[in-house]
Amino acid sequence: MTLLYTCIAWVLASSVVAMLPMRRQYVPGVMLLIAAPLLIIWIWLDIGWWAGMLAAAAFVSMFRNPLRYLWARLKGQTPKLPD
Repeated sequence: MTLLYTCIAWVLASSVVAMLPMRRQYVPGVMLLIAAPLLIIWIWLDIGWWAGMLAAAAFVSMFRNPLRYLWARLKGQTPKLPD
């Protein structure tokens, strides 16, 4: 039951962060970005690999732009940030 409540809290927090102006999304967005893989691992271990894969697909879909930015930074590029 703790996993369910944690997942619901993460979804509600990400919805609130998405409603913030772009300049105020960075700090809470990074915290959610860091917390998500831990939550996905917890889902994988508690429910099963199929649920973990679905959670990972949802995570990649939701955070595709920040992940593209991080991927470009890892490749040595300097992508432009939105205003």
